[in-house]
Amino acid sequence: MKWDPLKYVQFGDYRDRPFFDLTGRIHADLPRYVVDLGCGPGNLTATLAQRWPDAEVVGLDTSAEMLAKAATQAEGHPGLAFGLADIAHWMPTPETNVVVTNAALQWVPGHQEMLERWLAALRPGTWFGMQVPGNFNAPSHTLMRELAATARWRPLLEDVLRGGESVGEPADYLRIMLDAGCTADAWETTYQQVLPGTDPVLEWVRGTALRPVLAVLSVEEGRAFEAEYAAALRVAYPGTPHGTVFPFRRIFAVAQKQLTA
Repeated sequence: MKWDPLKYVQFGDYRDRPFFDLTGRIHADLPRYVVDLGCGPGNLTATLAQRWPDAEVVGLDTSAEMLAKAATQAEGHPGLAFGLADIAHWMPTPETNVVVTNAALQWVPGHQEMLERWLAALRPGTWFGMQVPGNFNAPSHTLMRELAATARWRPLLEDVLRGGESVGEPADYLRIMLDAGCTADAWETTYQQVLPGTDPVLEWVRGTALRPVLAVLSVEEGRAFEAEYAAALRVAYPGTPHGTVFPFRRIFAVAQKQLTA
């Protein structure tokens, strides 16, 4: 599945805010090695290098398109680097001090078990912060799945889209972190995003949730699917004189590994 960095950052202010709400609760003091798992276009990873200028900051992603964009972020930051890697096969090294993963784990089936392995491998004192979208049961996603399950689209899109099982609840991540011997905090926030323009919710999901659908459809099929889907979105998210209000739930958890007894 290819990613479009320009489409992804189209609603940059809204996509960036959860990252800062997450990293604002990571209170690492002078870390030496920081990892951003699923770094995307790298603009947010660069803020970690600015925050901790003496650290080695590494952003990892599976998308060559995203990493090509991220490479420009490393200019002027000698401690900032990016690499191609599947986070499903990543493990922390002993020198890791901070791990951040923002809006990436929802793409990895079974990431809760992966999280358990990561936390078990962290050294005492290491910080781990994660954020995933919690809107898989919102109309933006249920309408997409319902359309994909209709007679016209089922033969092409069966098993392409995942549902609410894609992520856990805040309590699930809190339990995993506490069981791993961490002090932890988990919470959720629903951002009331006011999106401008025509069919703005469709434009939003084109950058993320709709990509698996478009990846398997032809250009003509993709346009036809989008036309049906956009009509349903207009009913679920009606426009107002101020724009289209798009509630977006996000799930956060932050942990610090403690000394074992």
